[in-house]
Amino acid sequence: MNILVVGSGGREHAIALAVKKSPLCDTLVCAPGNPGMANLGKCVPVDVADPKAIADLAVAEKIDLAVIGPEIPLVAGVVDEFRRRGLRAFGPTAAAAALEGSKAFSKDIMKKYNVPTAAFETFTDLASAKKFLAEHPAPIVVKASGLAAGKGAIVCMTDKEANDAVEEMLGDKAVFGESGKTVVIEEFMDGEEASIFVVCDGKDYVILSSAQDHKRVFDDDKGPNTGGMGAYSPAPVVTDALLDEVKKTIVEPTLKGMAAEGKPYTGVLYVGIMVTAKGPKVVEYNCRLGDPECQIVLPLYDGDVLALFDAAEKGELAKLGAPKAPKGSSAIVVLASAGYPGSYEKGKVVTGIEEAEKNGAQVLHAGTKMVDGKLVTNGGRVFGVVGHGATLQAALDIAYEAAEKVQFEGKFYRKDIGKKGLARLAKMGK
Repeated sequence: MNILVVGSGGREHAIALAVKKSPLCDTLVCAPGNPGMANLGKCVPVDVADPKAIADLAVAEKIDLAVIGPEIPLVAGVVDEFRRRGLRAFGPTAAAAALEGSKAFSKDIMKKYNVPTAAFETFTDLASAKKFLAEHPAPIVVKASGLAAGKGAIVCMTDKEANDAVEEMLGDKAVFGESGKTVVIEEFMDGEEASIFVVCDGKDYVILSSAQDHKRVFDDDKGPNTGGMGAYSPAPVVTDALLDEVKKTIVEPTLKGMAAEGKPYTGVLYVGIMVTAKGPKVVEYNCRLGDPECQIVLPLYDGDVLALFDAAEKGELAKLGAPKAPKGSSAIVVLASAGYPGSYEKGKVVTGIEEAEKNGAQVLHAGTKMVDGKLVTNGGRVFGVVGHGATLQAALDIAYEAAEKVQFEGKFYRKDIGKKGLARLAKMGK
């Protein structure tokens, strides 16, 4: 098969690596790709927000299956465009991708099909939102309904923070543009978060390894939300019993509900859950593999990743059966540019990648480019450094040892990735 991987971040680098390993993969094309992906296949520039341009490329390159990495082309309808032309793409249609593209839509689906989540209200004008906040004191969560690159959910611990958040979204500033013109305000859920990844074919599903992301920029979950500063998999908080509950109360009602709405879900459904005293509840859905979680979940899949995606796109997941439990653990540490998630400088020369990978770690490109033959930084999150080991501690040791060796001016990273997981394992006597 000729395979097209759409996207240019760390997630797409991980997808390209997994797909390239498959005996089903003849040719790999990445669009637009990145310097790391260029070592795996041809990189072709394309506007990922333009479904027609992506489909044109698939025709030109005789692509048998496109794997869509980021949410923007999915919400824009790239899968619909492919299907119209008789082409194959792994991912949800625009109607199904609204589970991520519109928090208001996803909350309505949860309410209608009795999927446990935080109590919520939706607002489009500032006065109503502020009135609601006056009646519902902090802690409370304010979310931009549309896409906001993982930064649109603000956990407000004080009434001032909550008022500032709705002011920024619905007021004159409109910091999230159209994405924040509709705001979901929901109750604060107390508990521990985890991510569940579900590969779906419209009716059947396969669950990949669980993960736990670290959203805040600094150690001990301090500072603003980012796209994710690191993660580990599997997440010890997701026990077998909890996963069974997630399947019965969240995954199955969601998939049945989407089918009943005439929007059957194909692709990866990312379910962010909060493990509360009353059981697991949905924090949010995403319509694709998470970033940086994809980078650690795919290598733990005991099987052919491309065969899995291919079967899901064909509606044939039932033929594959459930994957075996993952062996060992994986961890990723994100190396970021000084100033991220605010403004940061680009163009810093990178060294030390080969040295970093000598201990078995993988250095995945997230925000880099080549300039005059030199690799330089070109994003807020620059690399994800992945370690695999028999235990979580072993995986973290490999990732952190390698993270120190990759060098660029202004580099910083969290030093406490996996701390919660290690503490939970110790409690469990593992």
